[in-house]
Amino acid sequence: MTEKTIFRDDDDLIIRLYIQPKASRDQIVGLHGNEVKIAITAPPVDGKANAHLVKYLAKQFKVARGLIHVEKGLQGRHKQIRIKAPKVIPSEIATIM
Repeated sequence: MTEKTIFRDDDDLIIRLYIQPKASRDQIVGLHGNEVKIAITAPPVDGKANAHLVKYLAKQFKVARGLIHVEKGLQGRHKQIRIKAPKVIPSEIATIM
């Protein structure tokens, strides 16, 4: 059984991500295998990419940065994030769900 890419845990949304750092612009690209690919402009240095990713996702889901947690994959490109009670689901994510 393959793990779901996006799933709910009560009000929270849990998303498996594949991150492409140092991209030309921030964007939700779409599916990459069984993960959601997100391109971000930040380099993967000293946690900058994680901080930038959280800031970008907070804007997309209309939640405070403190409500987004990287649960797995702090050091790698493959991550699992939890978004507590997202106010908005971006269209790119809604189509995958």
